[in-house]
Amino acid sequence: MIGVLIPVHNEETLLAECLDAALIAACHPGLQGEAVQILLVLDSCSDGSAAIARAYPVQHLEVRARNVGHVRGVGARHLLNQGARWISCTDADSRVAPDWLVAQLALNADAVCGTVTVDAWSEDFDPAAQIRYLQGYQARDGHRHIHGANLGVSAGAYIRAGGFEPLACDEDVQLVRSLERSGASIAWSHSPQVITSARLDARAQGGFGDYLKSLVHAP
Repeated sequence: MIGVLIPVHNEETLLAECLDAALIAACHPGLQGEAVQILLVLDSCSDGSAAIARAYPVQHLEVRARNVGHVRGVGARHLLNQGARWISCTDADSRVAPDWLVAQLALNADAVCGTVTVDAWSEDFDPAAQIRYLQGYQARDGHRHIHGANLGVSAGAYIRAGGFEPLACDEDVQLVRSLERSGASIAWSHSPQVITSARLDARAQGGFGDYLKSLVHAP
């Protein structure tokens, strides 16, 4: 079984699109019928995210941590306990490609770090900031970007690396560094595609949204 792990904090605006895309990826013929379990971990949601989760054929857990590392760790343990051999992570403000899971598995690595394509830029993200982003981003194989929105790892490698730590941000970076130290093979690939939000009101302090915001305010 393949597990898809999605942390959620007040994502009612974008969550349905995220789930629609994940469900399409879960039915890709290239998976040859292997079961895919999509798991939402709802963290301190005060909006309609839980109602959206209940309307879809997915599992969901509810926690009150306001800590994305804790949330991902809870979700990963839940999926492993259900027999997941591979865990694919994305975010609730992101849309995975139809072949996302197939592309991750085809790389035959212990873990996959994929790239992201930013969705429509907000009005606050001016042309100069867009140029700064594009100059610094490597949308190619061999990149060194780490995104929780496009990350995959085998069950064995995840366990050997010690899993996600309960960090408020950069829990994905921590996991990849632990995977490297444990000797895991990591594919740094542009093949698994994910479109992610360009919003500047980040859900996790220090995350991708805050990075985008720093480019807006750069001198």
